[in-house]
Amino acid sequence: MQTIVFKCGGSIVDALPESFFEMLGTLKATHDVAPVIVHGGGPMISSKLKQLNVTSTFVDGLRVTTNEVLDVVEMVLSGAVNKQIVRKLSVFNDKVVGISGVDGGLLKAVPVTKVDQIGYVGEVTDVNHDFLTTLTTNGYIPVISPLALGTDAQRYNVNADMAAAAIADCLSAPLLFISDIPGVKQDERILNHLSQQEIESLIEAGTIYGGMIPKVQSALEALDKGVPEVAIVSGLEERAIHQFIAGEAVGTRITLSEVAYV
Repeated sequence: MQTIVFKCGGSIVDALPESFFEMLGTLKATHDVAPVIVHGGGPMISSKLKQLNVTSTFVDGLRVTTNEVLDVVEMVLSGAVNKQIVRKLSVFNDKVVGISGVDGGLLKAVPVTKVDQIGYVGEVTDVNHDFLTTLTTNGYIPVISPLALGTDAQRYNVNADMAAAAIADCLSAPLLFISDIPGVKQDERILNHLSQQEIESLIEAGTIYGGMIPKVQSALEALDKGVPEVAIVSGLEERAIHQFIAGEAVGTRITLSEVAYV
């Protein structure tokens, strides 16, 4: 049985069609693949913080996470967003379990920098392999919110891309970034493969821009951490994931070095 880690950004969860959740919920039966889902929820967190009048600022692109902010982050990620995904998947599979990185000591973390500068933002240092594989080998589909546990029971907010990369590395599993577009484009053509050097050139040329830049950078960082394969694939196209599993040219597969074709 193969395991694949799927990272779904908070901004795309509402846009994903029923067919996407049906595909994930039936992957074990159709392809003998165990899916592990890691999700974000940035837009929902910002909305709830504003609604509750909790001040939130950013430093170098990272949300300053006080314990007050962290209460809201945990409520939104481990509560609303996580259970929304669980409910949608449960229509097609009754063995879906929603957890956070705190549960079962799944994700251990240390602060990314000094707490007085950025608050409780963490970097994953360890993943509980036995806990995850106990779930997947027994047919359960884990849906994971990216909170982690530090020393003295302190919670940490972890970047969802990096949490997904750490989990994929631990499981030696491919990592798919689920997007609302079919991959990286150049002149309206999908680039089915990109190396680190090609990505850097395309960013410099302005071909890769905006929200796609952090996606490809996260993919490269995941590969650098040891993830065996990373790709950006559309969650809006019904057959895209099946095509990826079959090895067909779909989405954008990313590698650190160029692939030699013979």
